[in-house]
Amino acid sequence: MRVLLAFDKFKDSLTAPEACAITTEALREAHPDWTLDACPLADGGEGFCAILTHAAGGAIITATVTGPRGAPTAATIGFVPLARIPAAARALLNLPATPKPHDGGSAGNTAATVAVIEMASASGLALLAEADRDPWHTTTFGTGELMRLAQERGAAAILLGVGGSATHDLGLGALAALGLEFESRSGAPITPPVPAAWPGLVRISGRITPGVPPVRIACDVTNPLVGPRGAAATYGPQKGLRPADFARLDAESARVARMLCAQSGQPVTLMDVPGAGAAGGISFGLMTAAGATLLPGFDLVSAWLDLEARLGSADLVITGEGRFDDSSLQGKGPGAVAARAMALGKKVHVFAGSATAAHPPANLALHSITPAGTPLAEALRHAPANLAAAVRAAF
Repeated sequence: MRVLLAFDKFKDSLTAPEACAITTEALREAHPDWTLDACPLADGGEGFCAILTHAAGGAIITATVTGPRGAPTAATIGFVPLARIPAAARALLNLPATPKPHDGGSAGNTAATVAVIEMASASGLALLAEADRDPWHTTTFGTGELMRLAQERGAAAILLGVGGSATHDLGLGALAALGLEFESRSGAPITPPVPAAWPGLVRISGRITPGVPPVRIACDVTNPLVGPRGAAATYGPQKGLRPADFARLDAESARVARMLCAQSGQPVTLMDVPGAGAAGGISFGLMTAAGATLLPGFDLVSAWLDLEARLGSADLVITGEGRFDDSSLQGKGPGAVAARAMALGKKVHVFAGSATAAHPPANLALHSITPAGTPLAEALRHAPANLAAAVRAAF
């Protein structure tokens, strides 16, 4: 029996690799003769850098950068040889046929590499205590520092995952780290250019440091930058935005976005591009001023992990995440894995903190790992043990 284990993270309790490891151990106890293929998934947030870098045999380094509230934080960046990335993923990256290391790379660096950056590592919501979560005062400057490091090390391209951000600065912090300048009425620099300082922002100048490699953003959300489906309305509350502040932040976002478009010579219609509102508008900012391109995140991750072939060779597929319901089968991540596996005629087991479906297909087995009535804090704390117990019970 060949089993594919393709878990996403259980938010605030288990990473995708941890969920795969726990399930692997539980299955080996009962079925030591089974062949287990662990394939942790990534959605652009926590785990994006490690999962993709390790899958392609790259190397991860740690750097100290500016965190979302200005304090130093340790963040990671992966460097993956382009030749080790599966062809289907390289095609989605849409890089030049024979990209070379960019100028400024370290001595002796002759093989083209892709820098894999996880925004959450430098500018993520999980880096802040709940009391410190406030999109008026958070910055993407640290993400820009990671991008600058990728350039300095000669990366041929940057792949940026933008899930799990703490910010709503339209990526201005990252752009400041890459060379743009932001000035107040008095001519004083605004550093970092967080939304709280935007009322005094009257001029954007400077230019992106020459030699920044092509930027590809893995993004599955389709929100525009502003409006009722925009970044502030959709994601602001989870980042600490008060309902009373929505209209003001949205209006300032539109004003500053128009300034950035004018400075960069780009059309204001970039605000309406599906995905422009991802991660507090960093997609918009990097598209406008750094020529970034948006890519379908799950499709890229699937191609990078060679998921289609691994599904095809599996006899049984096990997946899961924190919550799984009827809408999951029309979504990304474990839902997409389950749907594709069932289309191939595979039996699928889904393990989730909460797993519900009104009419699950015959070849889909749902397992809620959390005992009924368990308070959320306790469920999160005991998720590892609960997952192991649920897998043992099922198999």
